[in-house]
Amino acid sequence: MTALLALDGVGKRFGSAEVLRSISLDLREHQVMSLIGPSGCGKSTLLRCINALESIDTGVIRIGGERVSGPGVDLNRLRREVGIVFQSYNLFPHMTVLENVTLAPRRVLGMPRAEADATAEQLLRRIGLWEKAREYPERLSGGQQQRVAIARALAMGPRLLLLDEITSALDPELIGEVLGIVRELAAEGMTMVLATHEMTFARDVSDIVCFLADGTICESGPPDAVLTSPQQERTQAFLRRILQAQRI
Repeated sequence: MTALLALDGVGKRFGSAEVLRSISLDLREHQVMSLIGPSGCGKSTLLRCINALESIDTGVIRIGGERVSGPGVDLNRLRREVGIVFQSYNLFPHMTVLENVTLAPRRVLGMPRAEADATAEQLLRRIGLWEKAREYPERLSGGQQQRVAIARALAMGPRLLLLDEITSALDPELIGEVLGIVRELAAEGMTMVLATHEMTFARDVSDIVCFLADGTICESGPPDAVLTSPQQERTQAFLRRILQAQRI
């Protein structure tokens, strides 16, 4: 079976710093992959490369068997198929919630306003925020803004959803409402790659967990294998630190 997402030898540099080194991975449709690892290990950069927000220096990225990296790639087509949600929400502050969700479908897909509004209403009702449709982002909590950001990405009907540390900027009491939406998407078969520090969440929703360190995939496999019985000392040390931090 052809992987929906395939990376082969992907490398990325920022000047003399090698941020990603020969990253290779496959993800089939309806699977969820969690990227874990210390801050600065390359998780966010990897997601940005998949969505072509950063160019890669070596290797190739394919979606559905088609190359989506390098020169000549149709970026609009790529971003119709691959949605991304950032840790800092990135909602347009001068637009209402409804306008934020409908902007890309109207501008990129050419969707008529009525259809875009109907899609947005369906998504906002699903995340429990339809009553906030006419509000501006500044009047929403962080958790509400992040849920709107997820709805905005889903409005494009992506085949693949990338989630970049989407709970790291939230107060602890708001994390659950955002992760609940992601759990629902996973249960419905949305293909996702998420960078996260939420180990319990990663174990519960993922088909594959990849531990990154120093720009490489040190260990990958089923969640129970990587998170419960890791084979690599680097992975073991990272998970020990996570457990110690949770006990403080």
